[in-house]
Amino acid sequence: MADDFTDITYEVDNGLAWITINRPDRYNAFRAQTVDELILAFKRAWASSEVGVVALTGAGDKAFCAGGDQKQRMETGDYGPSQSGLFEVESLHRVIRDNPKPVIAAVNGLAIGGGHVLHVLCDLTIAADTAQFGQNGPRVGSFDAGLGSGYLARVVGEKRAREIWFMLRRLSAEEALDWGLVNKVVPAADLKAEVRAWADQMLDFSPTALKVLKQSLNTDTEHFVSIGQMAYSTLEIFGETPESREGITAFNEKRKPDFTPYRGK
Repeated sequence: MADDFTDITYEVDNGLAWITINRPDRYNAFRAQTVDELILAFKRAWASSEVGVVALTGAGDKAFCAGGDQKQRMETGDYGPSQSGLFEVESLHRVIRDNPKPVIAAVNGLAIGGGHVLHVLCDLTIAADTAQFGQNGPRVGSFDAGLGSGYLARVVGEKRAREIWFMLRRLSAEEALDWGLVNKVVPAADLKAEVRAWADQMLDFSPTALKVLKQSLNTDTEHFVSIGQMAYSTLEIFGETPESREGITAFNEKRKPDFTPYRGK
């Protein structure tokens, strides 16, 4: 059943489903098709009686996920075709949160931008000592208001969340651990074994108890979902403005963006 995926891989090993973004040539950045496949994989894990814990990671040793594929966005003006015709990243966020099984982010490298949001939304994060964390939106004329910022503040605190977003601070794995952004840091070679050990611990527990606990923990931050929907509506409009286009053009031209004309608004 795994050969219907092109951008990801999906495998189940003794109760643990590994979902791996498999676009290492693009630092595991996601296009619309990648998001479709991730949603399907999370739903497959949700429905499977063979799965008790889910792990999300990236192929190779350079990147967990670098967010939305900006090369694709520059080439076609969007993130490419999807099954529904929509860019379903909100649905991906939902299925990570709504999946009744614990989801572990196994961060093997760069977790940047939209990829950083994905690890934040996972229930637990285990990082390789080579991992790096950070946001990128304001640099490329984008933002993630909602879970990617509001829930982040619940994880690391208001001041540090603002530092991550306003300063685009790049954090090492050890700094992320100190900030409460990750649960544990291990040598890169030990990452999968550590995820396996955490999964085995949880696989001994009542799945219904874990499900209700996850739903209970989610309740306090559920309002960020609707805020995020409003933000995506704004982002769609903002993405067509010269200000936003300057960000993505500068990114692809590998130069510093000039946002000075837009400060008076």
